Amino acid sequence: MIGTLIEKEEIGKYKIIPAEINRVEELNQKLSNAQRLGNEFKSKVSIIFQTEDGPKRVDTTVWSLTDNYIQLKSGVLIPLNALISVEF
Repeated sequence: MIGTLIEKEEIGKYKIIPAEINRVEELNQKLSNAQRLGNEFKSKVSIIFQTEDGPKRVDTTVWSLTDNYIQLKSGVLIPLNALISVEF
């Protein structure tokens, strides 16, 4: 799996930038499923996203999904255009 594993609380330390390839369309169903897993079953998913320091990976629950962001616990937001992969 690509990306350096970080804790959810460390996300704010990195400048999140758009991924080389916009995968929002192809990840849309996975993101909806990840939100359901987080809200109904408290299950974690691996989210890989792009930063200026390279890809980062966080294992966490997805609380909500908007047109532009995924929201994690404690109000942490990751722009959808920065996502590289979502794995269950």
